Formats: sequence, structure tokens, C-alpha cells
Amino acid sequence: MRILLTNDDGIQAHGLRALYAALVEAGHEVRVVAPVAEQSAVGHAITFHTPLRVHEFREDGFSGLGVHGTPADCVKLGLTTLVREPVDLVLSGINKGANVGVDIVYSGTVSAATEAALMSLPAMAVSMDDFKVRDLREQARFAVGLLPEVPWSEIPAKTLLNLNFPACPFAEHKGLRLCLHTRAAYNDWYVERTDPRGNPYYWLEGEIPQDSISPDRDRALLSEGYVTLTPLHFDFNDRDTLALLGERMHGRSGR
Repeated sequence: MRILLTNDDGIQAHGLRALYAALVEAGHEVRVVAPVAEQSAVGHAITFHTPLRVHEFREDGFSGLGVHGTPADCVKLGLTTLVREPVDLVLSGINKGANVGVDIVYSGTVSAATEAALMSLPAMAVSMDDFKVRDLREQARFAVGLLPEVPWSEIPAKTLLNLNFPACPFAEHKGLRLCLHTRAAYNDWYVERTDPRGNPYYWLEGEIPQDSISPDRDRALLSEGYVTLTPLHFDFNDRDTLALLGERMHGRSGR
């Protein structure tokens, strides 16, 4: 397969390099288009007020294009302009930190895969439930090993796969679980601090309350040591609410 590889942690991130090595090892043709600098939690932002500049990276058997832009920029620019040959699949990761529940809204990693899905290409986001730098070769090989098992041609349009690895050593994981993502949201707060000049600044913190986490969904299963795989379908239409409004607002809809 010809695969476009990207991420949100930056083109020099350990997780992206691990996936690159695993893809090459498995015989895939890899094209890397990834942010030059870290773009965590930028969501699906795209750049249109400033130009996108591109730099080539070549070192230690690795080659790729670094973009001064967001993960969604990288996929959009890569698929339309930088990668001349047709791409079979877009792979995003391996991200530092899990992308489960509401994280899929904030995540640049997931948004890169989402952009590919919106452009009608198969896509998978890959994340690790840990922010520490660690050896991710086994996780990368596992992710790459899943690619030929997925019936990509049968997956509906605008759908991507979201793969997350638990924080335990790879050999200790309990296996792969197909599951839904939890709908629990963070309880957020800001810590106020003071800079050396006496001015206040604020640092975001937050957590998902344990009692709001649904069992047998991605966050709970990941905490139990399972590798989770969740299909995400980006159709924002709420048909139930549309029907409710149609009933309650009869005569106002013009029909």
C-alpha cells in the first residue's frame, strides 16, 4: 500500500518515526507529510491567512516533508499537492496521550485522519495512553499489522478508525477490543499563576470523572489494559432532534 503518514506531535516525534519504520519493514510505500512543530489539541484547524511552507527532512533512513501548519493542513496539502501518486490510506500517529471520548474533537491526530476520511480516503488514527517517551516499536508493528485485516473497501464514507494502546508494557496488554467511544466530557479548571513581572496567567487542567465513564467503551477498556479500536463516523446530523423539532414547531418550518 502507498500510505500517507502524519501526526500532530511533529515530524521528529518518536511515535511517527516508529510507525514509519514499521510501515517500511512491512513493505509499504510511505510518504510523510507532518507538522514541523507540535500541534497537539489544535483540532481540525486549517490555515488560510498565512502561506504554508514546507521543508524536507532526511536523516537515518527517514525522509519526509515538514509543513509549518496543522495536521489537517498536512493531509489536505499532502493529498492535493505534495504527494503526486495516488494514496491508498492515511495513517496518523502514534500520538502521545490517548484519544478517547471527547478527545476526538480536540485531537490533531484524529483530525488528520478525519480530513482524509472527508476526502474519501481510508484512514486510521493511532495513540498511546501515555505521555512519556518510550519504545513504541511493538505498538507500531501491531498497528501496521492490522491494516491488511481491515475491510477498507466496505467501510462507509466519512468513517475512520481510532486505535489506542494502553499505558502498560506492550507484552502485558489484554488484547484488541472493538468498542464505542465514551461520551463523557472533561471537568476542566484553570490554575492561576503569576509570571516574574507579577502578571497572572492560566494553565488548563482537567479530568474525566470516573463515575461518568461508560463501561465497555474506549476509556474504560483502555484503563483495563485493552487495545481499543473504534470506528468514528462524521455525520453530525441529529435526526431524532430534527423529528422532535418538526413535531413541536409544526407550521414554522415552511412545509
